[in-house]
Amino acid sequence: MLEYHVYDVFTDRPFAGNPLAVVMGADALSTRQMQTIARQFNLSETIFVMAPRDPAHRARVRIFLPLAEIPFAGHPTIGCALHLSAGDGDLVLEEEAGPVPVTIRDGLAEFAAPVLPQLGDAFAADLAAAGLGLGADRIGFGNHRPVVAHAGPAFIFVPLRDAQALSDARPAGAAFEALTARVGKVYAYAPDGAGFRARMFAPGSGVPEDPATGSATATLAAPLLAAGVLPEGESRLSLRQGVEMGRPSQLGLRIAVRGGALAQVCVSGRAVPVAQGRIRIPEDT
Repeated sequence: MLEYHVYDVFTDRPFAGNPLAVVMGADALSTRQMQTIARQFNLSETIFVMAPRDPAHRARVRIFLPLAEIPFAGHPTIGCALHLSAGDGDLVLEEEAGPVPVTIRDGLAEFAAPVLPQLGDAFAADLAAAGLGLGADRIGFGNHRPVVAHAGPAFIFVPLRDAQALSDARPAGAAFEALTARVGKVYAYAPDGAGFRARMFAPGSGVPEDPATGSATATLAAPLLAAGVLPEGESRLSLRQGVEMGRPSQLGLRIAVRGGALAQVCVSGRAVPVAQGRIRIPEDT
C-alpha cells in the first residue's frame, strides 16, 4: 500500500481550487502503474514522489493526467512543494522538464517555470470562435489574438472579449475537434480588473475542464509579451480560474522582462489538505 494525500491547490479554503493527489514512496512503480493509479484517482493531475537524483534537491517527481504523463505542471508543483515543506524555505523538485525551484513564504508557494514560454503559430479567429461555440466578434481584445505557446506543455491561447464571453464558451463537437487537432489544450482568457479570468479545456487528456492550470498561467507570459502589455522590468498579475466550475482558484503570475524578452516567469499559490489514505499498488500489466 502507498501513502497518498489530496490537496486543493490555488486556494486557501477546502473544496475550491484544483484537487491534486500526492502519492508518496513511488520509487519502485513503473510508468504503467503510475498511470493506473492516476486513472483511479481521476483528478486532473496526480504527482508521484521519489528520492531525488541530486541529494541537494527535495524530491524527484512524475506528473500524470488521467490518460497521459506530462513533463511539468503548476498545481502539482505547488501542492507537492507545500506538502513536502516544513514551513518557509526553498526547495527544488526534479520534474521531467527539469529542476523546478520553489520558494515558500507564509504558506504561499512560488515556482519558477523550468522553460521560458515560446510563441508558436497564430490561430484564425473564426476557427477559435467555432471551437468554443462563440461568434467571431467575441474573440480578441486590444492586441490579444489567438496563438499557440508552449513551455513544456503546449496550449492554444484564445483571448475573449469579456468575462461573459468566457462564461458562454461551450467547447464541443467537430468544431472543437478541428480546433484541437494539433494542440489538444485550449486556454481561454478575458480581462478581469487588473488581471485576467480564464478557463482551460483538455478533454483529449481526460480533463474536460481544469479548475486551475499553473503551467498555462506561466505560458500565458508569451502571448502577453506579444500583445505588448508587459513593460520592461517586473510585472505582477492576478488570475482567476474555475469560476464556472464552482471551484474558484486564485493564481499569481510574476513576469520579468529584460531587453524586451522574457527573463523569468513565476507562478504562486496556496494549497489546503483535504484527504489522506493508502492505495493498493496495481499489477504491472
